[in-house]
Amino acid sequence: MVKFFFAWFPMIIVAIVNGLSREKVIANSLNELQAHQLSTMSLIILFGIYVWFLFKIWSPETQKQTFKIGILWLVLTILFEFLFGHFVAGHSWRKLFGDYHIFQGRLWVLFLLWIVICPYVIFRIQKQL
Repeated sequence: MVKFFFAWFPMIIVAIVNGLSREKVIANSLNELQAHQLSTMSLIILFGIYVWFLFKIWSPETQKQTFKIGILWLVLTILFEFLFGHFVAGHSWRKLFGDYHIFQGRLWVLFLLWIVICPYVIFRIQKQL
């Protein structure tokens, strides 16, 4: 599991690049909510691609391990989001929690769900190929 802990760190780079592209490219063409939604969906796709290639190098041993990986990555992501987001980036708690309002069109929860199930989904697909 240690290698999957360290495999989470490149995801930060993927997320930062995705966020920068949202701010520099997408935000000029769409309103903030639409940019957030498109950015969340692109992050889901990019994360899936990353996990696909990661599992070609380090395949989990069992289906059960894929859920442990997903939970680990979920916890690390939420901790990073709130700790870095508040204490380093200076975002208010209100803004950070605002991304969890799915009924207001905020899709971040879908990404967090994907983090949990993506290792299982990719593992199953690769085992069938």
